[in-house]
Amino acid sequence: MAQLKPKLGLWASVSIVVGTVIGSSIFMKPATMAGQLGSPLLLLLVWIVAGVVSMFGGMINAEIGSAFPKTGGQYIYFRFLYGDFLAWLYGWAGFIVINTASIAGIAFIFAQYTGYFIELPNLPSHIEHAFALSIPFIGRFYPLENFGVKSLAIGLILLVTFINAKSLKAAGAVQVLFTILKLGALLVLVGAAFFSGKGDFNYLTKTSVDFDNSYWIVFTSFIAATTGALAAYDGWNNLGFIAGEIKEPKKNIPRGLLLGLGICILVYVLTTEAYFYILPIDQLKQSPLLASEVMTKVMGGMGATFVALLVMISTAGSTNGNIMPCARVIYAMGEEKKFFSWTGKVDKKSNTPVNALWLQAAWGCCLVLLGSFDMLMDMFVFITWIFYGFAAYGIFIFRKKVPKDNSSFRMKGYPILPILFIGFAVLYTVITIYNDINNFMSGKSPVINSIFGLALTAMGLPLYWWFRRKGKSA
Repeated sequence: MAQLKPKLGLWASVSIVVGTVIGSSIFMKPATMAGQLGSPLLLLLVWIVAGVVSMFGGMINAEIGSAFPKTGGQYIYFRFLYGDFLAWLYGWAGFIVINTASIAGIAFIFAQYTGYFIELPNLPSHIEHAFALSIPFIGRFYPLENFGVKSLAIGLILLVTFINAKSLKAAGAVQVLFTILKLGALLVLVGAAFFSGKGDFNYLTKTSVDFDNSYWIVFTSFIAATTGALAAYDGWNNLGFIAGEIKEPKKNIPRGLLLGLGICILVYVLTTEAYFYILPIDQLKQSPLLASEVMTKVMGGMGATFVALLVMISTAGSTNGNIMPCARVIYAMGEEKKFFSWTGKVDKKSNTPVNALWLQAAWGCCLVLLGSFDMLMDMFVFITWIFYGFAAYGIFIFRKKVPKDNSSFRMKGYPILPILFIGFAVLYTVITIYNDINNFMSGKSPVINSIFGLALTAMGLPLYWWFRRKGKSA
């Protein structure tokens, strides 16, 4: 029977972390965060704090992952720490919401920015809204809306899935290439801004005219901006999904996570500082297409073209960085007969989980039709952070169950760092539900994204019992 083989080294591991984490957020998120904070120095601190918190999560995953270098990542960890039920629920949530919504949302942004170069056709408005899908207490969906962008996003998902199904080595090479291009282009953006002479270093410290320095306002604004930054850092856990295909996993998993996240923190800080050098905060916070506005000021008309190309490179690499490892969760469940058994098959020629890859692609395409970028990203980040909290708590169970092994990685700062991480996860979950309901009730959003994500996750409960009974009878 064909098996998955370790073919990925350290730099492929680093590129998976960097390529997955750095997607589209850095091109738009700083404007929203600047509006929440009103201070460039506080925004700089937010990126560092959120990066360090993500590093805590990375260290937790690195400790458990280096002890269990099996393909499937957190699914495997949860099964060991909590038993079959929570592990299965995480695997199902990964398939139905977390991983597929992330893939769909990133591909959606790729397609939107492709529209800068190619006019994407759309259906007439009366046809777009002729068919709607309504779900009580959740919202209303229009699958035919923005059809040109959705069609291209689906095309990207299918193309990247095809490459991954054909060869893990080729997919890994694509990931390294796109990560190098992405980092190179971001460094060009930073260099072009700072060496243009068209900015002002005073902008790096000058607060907004309506900045409120009262302690409570600063605290609540900081938390709100930090949740956005945590979303921008999301994706670091994907490396664990593909642990069984990494060479020397006890060394390369911790190194890949820590090096990768370190690069992401540096890139986010430098890019945000470049934005502030060109635009004062009161102008920056009102720029939804922030990177385009900055580069247009630096390079003229070529600036917007450069940014559109940069976002396409970034999101194409991030799509690959999600598709490659995330399908391994479905594969691990199928291999253990906890899901459809055919998803646990490995192709004899390519040594890749072909069936799992194509099932993931099919549902990802369905989510593209159902949602917008904001809906998809908000939904997947919310569900992700619920399970991040369980993963962090799991380190306490892990330390009791597994004796210290000098050959394995052990995180520093235990137990304080996991406790801080769990606190962030709980705070993020509560604030997100509150904000989503408020936005829905006030008409700002047609869908309660967090509740929709929870509903999709809950749909897996009867399936769990069905697969469990099926496994017992077999």
